Amino acid sequence: MEEKNQNSQAPVLRCSNIHKYLGKGESEVHVLRGVGLELQPGLMYSIVGPSGCGKSTLMYLLGLLDRQDDGDIWIAGQDMAKASDEVRTDVRNSSIGFVFQFHFLLAEFTALENLMLPMRKLQKLSDEQMRDRAQSLLDEVGLGNKAHRLANQLSGGEQQRVAVARALANEPAVIFADEPTGNLDVKNSTMVFDLLRKLCHEHGQAVLMVTHNQNLAKLCDVVLSMQDGEFVENSRESI
Repeated sequence: MEEKNQNSQAPVLRCSNIHKYLGKGESEVHVLRGVGLELQPGLMYSIVGPSGCGKSTLMYLLGLLDRQDDGDIWIAGQDMAKASDEVRTDVRNSSIGFVFQFHFLLAEFTALENLMLPMRKLQKLSDEQMRDRAQSLLDEVGLGNKAHRLANQLSGGEQQRVAVARALANEPAVIFADEPTGNLDVKNSTMVFDLLRKLCHEHGQAVLMVTHNQNLAKLCDVVLSMQDGEFVENSRESI
């Protein structure tokens, strides 16, 4: 079956032969067993599989939050396998956005200020430019009129929409979403997922989502099934 939104561009992320071990000696576990993957811009991917199969471990490695024991990762054309911590931090700030199950907004900051934080860290825009971009992103997620509300004055669904907008703040090449709707009711889960998919297709980021929600997973452009630290053969299924 052909992929939706077929794209001939170079992948924004690719990895090959990724291995990860946890523990030592007799308690050592081979969590990832030679995983390979390519993410194309403007497509949304989901990884599904039982708990403990390595889904989140892979995401954290690809997001440069941890290092693999073997294998290669390229992000936006840069080799991350032997890159210094400083280079990895720079790439993570400039090329990667994250949406987690919990929004991790700073309660004492407004929605607008929370969106400006990753931009301040990157230090590429003036204060006025950061405010304008943050306001524009809040408008896109339907929260433009709540820009100056404190994070703890927003509902759970609104907080997660702010988290989605924050992931886009620095115009990353790829967004990682780890159970992004796992803490929401059905209505807000659908809203946040639809928003993430819409922004992915419109802005051209690749989105990789780990989820136990089969219904949402099947709405992604590509579904990858993982079991025992490997992608199941012929699991790269277009919906």
